[in-house]
Amino acid sequence: MAYDTNTELRNQMMYSIYVRNHTKEGTFTAIIPDLPRIKALGTDIIWLMPIHPIGELMRKGEAGSPYAIKDYRGINPAYGTLEDFKMLVDAIHANDMKCIIDVVYNHTSPDSVLVEEHPEWFYRRPNGKMGNKVGEWYDIVDLDYSHQDLWDYQIETLKMWSEIVDGYRCDVASLVPQEFWLRARKEVAEVNPDTLWLAESVHPHFLREHRDRGNVGLSDNEVFEAFDITYDYDVEDFYTAYLNKEISLKTYLKILMFQDGIYAKNYVKLRFLENHDHPRFRSRVADPRAVRNWTAFLFFQKGTTLVFGGQEKGIAHLPDLFNVDPIAWDEADMELTMLMQRLRHLKVDAAVREGAYHLEAEEGVDVVNGSYVYEGRTVHGLFSLDGKRHDVSVEVPDGEYRNLIDTETIVVKDGLIASKGEPMIFTHFHEKQPVF
Repeated sequence: MAYDTNTELRNQMMYSIYVRNHTKEGTFTAIIPDLPRIKALGTDIIWLMPIHPIGELMRKGEAGSPYAIKDYRGINPAYGTLEDFKMLVDAIHANDMKCIIDVVYNHTSPDSVLVEEHPEWFYRRPNGKMGNKVGEWYDIVDLDYSHQDLWDYQIETLKMWSEIVDGYRCDVASLVPQEFWLRARKEVAEVNPDTLWLAESVHPHFLREHRDRGNVGLSDNEVFEAFDITYDYDVEDFYTAYLNKEISLKTYLKILMFQDGIYAKNYVKLRFLENHDHPRFRSRVADPRAVRNWTAFLFFQKGTTLVFGGQEKGIAHLPDLFNVDPIAWDEADMELTMLMQRLRHLKVDAAVREGAYHLEAEEGVDVVNGSYVYEGRTVHGLFSLDGKRHDVSVEVPDGEYRNLIDTETIVVKDGLIASKGEPMIFTHFHEKQPVF
């Protein structure tokens, strides 16, 4: 997190939209009628996946990857015109939300306008040909940031878009020099001092691979110098390992607590169960009660909550990144909207932003026991990630408490709660902790 990152981002929710597949029309203007519903979920920030023209050379699929960009300063004609885009952003603002767009500055399409205008700005293989450092990304070519005039062009482009949008989600930000991002943040602030910077930081194994090859590979701590929020990929492998039953919940939560201790006090992580690069959560966990618990735990965690368009309906199919593949909204068989609305209501609590944060689980029991302690009260969260009933030990006085999610009564007897398998969040008050 940059030194001036506002921790109120921990109280916010972001909603990711893939323009091509969010509606049947796949256009900017077709999204506008859906904005009130998205806002009603509790959304503060809309992230639009890349809006720019897509390259045709070496294209993946029929429509191509939106991350193989042909012109950073243009608009994908399949989505509409620049005026259509401005109309969408105006509508987002009118619905009291911010809009951030994808910045893909590690690479372009092989036929981008920059290849023609500035071939010297591109990474070259030993044989002198343009290429990339990640073989499976065969539809893109990497940029070479040893050229300062490339820095100037990219930052001028950001300043241009900052006249319209509120911030940026920066693709594989860890592979672009830290000094570039620091300069970009400083200069873009001249246009909009409130610009939001979200980095797609990378998995540690991917980071090590790049460093071992002599490439740029920034750690989350380095990325945080210039960005407000980074991805949760530093612990994502453990999340997957727990889902695959390779590690216990107790171990996974210890990793999350380790993560909480290695960054500066005002760090903000993007918390998610799914995104455009990973399977839909519903395809991994089918049980509705388990999905509800995981969703509640997602919102409870310290950081900005990400909802990927369609997640609120429990949709299991991940839209194809390379082809037209509209979300089948009418076929959704799970409704998480009301739950998300209630959780979003709880997420604005100051305790979730500033409280002392703790997560634990008993060995062999798939229940998260979480808490935030803040100004004489504790906000407790109990999440049965297997969706089953459990007797859970809690350190609160015996008595009755109200579940802030569904208003049901929670009974604590002999230090135990007999869980019904549904997520629970409740508060109890106590004396403020002494200050030493």
